Amino acid sequence: MKKPSIIFRCSACGHEEPKWLGRCPECGQWNTMLEAKTAGRFEKDSSAFSLPLESVDPALGTRVSSGISELDRVLGGGFMRGSAILIGGEPGIGKSTLLLEASAKLGAKGKALYISGEESAAQIRLRAERIGALSKQIEIFCGNDLHACLSVMDSVHPLLTVVDSIQTIHSPEAGAVPGTPNQIKFCTQELVEWAKSHDSIVVLVAHVTKDGMIAGPKAAEHLVDAVISFEQAENALRVLRTSKNRFGSSDELGFFLMGERGLAELPDPSGIFMVRREGQLPAGIAVAIVHEGSRILLAEVQALTIPSKSGIMRVYSDRIDPLRVSRIAAVLEKQTRLDFSSQEIYVNVAGGLRLTEPAVDLPLACALYSARTGQALPLGSAIAGELSLAGEVRPVRSMDRRAKAASQLGFERIIGPGVLLPGEGLSKGTLSDQAARAAQHASQSFRWTRASSLKDTLRLLWNQENRT
Repeated sequence: MKKPSIIFRCSACGHEEPKWLGRCPECGQWNTMLEAKTAGRFEKDSSAFSLPLESVDPALGTRVSSGISELDRVLGGGFMRGSAILIGGEPGIGKSTLLLEASAKLGAKGKALYISGEESAAQIRLRAERIGALSKQIEIFCGNDLHACLSVMDSVHPLLTVVDSIQTIHSPEAGAVPGTPNQIKFCTQELVEWAKSHDSIVVLVAHVTKDGMIAGPKAAEHLVDAVISFEQAENALRVLRTSKNRFGSSDELGFFLMGERGLAELPDPSGIFMVRREGQLPAGIAVAIVHEGSRILLAEVQALTIPSKSGIMRVYSDRIDPLRVSRIAAVLEKQTRLDFSSQEIYVNVAGGLRLTEPAVDLPLACALYSARTGQALPLGSAIAGELSLAGEVRPVRSMDRRAKAASQLGFERIIGPGVLLPGEGLSKGTLSDQAARAAQHASQSFRWTRASSLKDTLRLLWNQENRT
């Protein structure tokens, strides 16, 4: 065996140096270089062995339902045994409430261990009583030491372990200060290894930065199997969104309503992001048909343009990427000769939903054009389509499902791309044929309008004589 050697490791960031330094060259902290020993390397380890892939029991990868259908949807069907999940969100948004409800609904499937580094046992008991989550299957441990947490996990052997939060857990081996990048990486690695070796489930609650990103090193997100963010759309609406999922889709959304007795599931949110009005729509309003995960949602895109005092275009948008808004404004300026470069552009989505899919390009362009010209869109119109830099309307997925969902909510005119993606629709591949079949199947009457370019879309919307 190779003889162990002495190194100096930074307690703040984990950087290693062969000799002691007063200041860490990686993070710039003073007096954080501590002496440590590197493990010796064995020339041969007789305890290590491999096994054929076919001999692995597939039953070890079975899923366990959380008892909350919206959470199961986001996870891809439920908790996967031997997995680790990282969930982050703003303070007070309902992360602890959601996980406490999931722990209580495990029932006879197994025990749940709730490790809290932020609250006392009495505070957790009061919350459990308020939301109706008291259960004999839930064990509580309040502490911050990693080794104490692992010891309790070994004695209880829970099916589900909730660590609230990972930023409060620390180990003397990774430094003296909790919450540092080195501490988060070390503690996450230990908890993930425990979950996989004990065929259990570990859920880590994470703090977020002021930008909404999960605080700490990116390495923690690479170590876990799924990364979930809990977002607030409007006052009581909560959205569960995945950014990484090794065992399912990474674009599913879960919807909840926060009430006095905890979180209530919202299984059909298709029309919750619509604003009901009487009469003509105001200028700058367009209805987008978006495909988020396995759901079709209709969301109202709102745009406002005013002359910029500095003469430079500024974009204010927190629900749609500002870079996307700038790109669509540039395409509009090129295709319509309207001036957007000297405007201040404000973009919002009714209900607070954050839209990311490509099909929001065309409704966003229509909303910006409507706001800039002061012409309202025709009532009863819903739009979907991706927009290229050349002003072409590109096809998007599941246009037939989008048409059905929009018609069921009372929209009589659907504007979309003129062709389908390969593998979708009928053999002819035209939206007119597909729309006719969709209308017959849904027993709804609506008019499908095909658009091949941005100019064509604007002409079809505001030139009534040329409608198809």
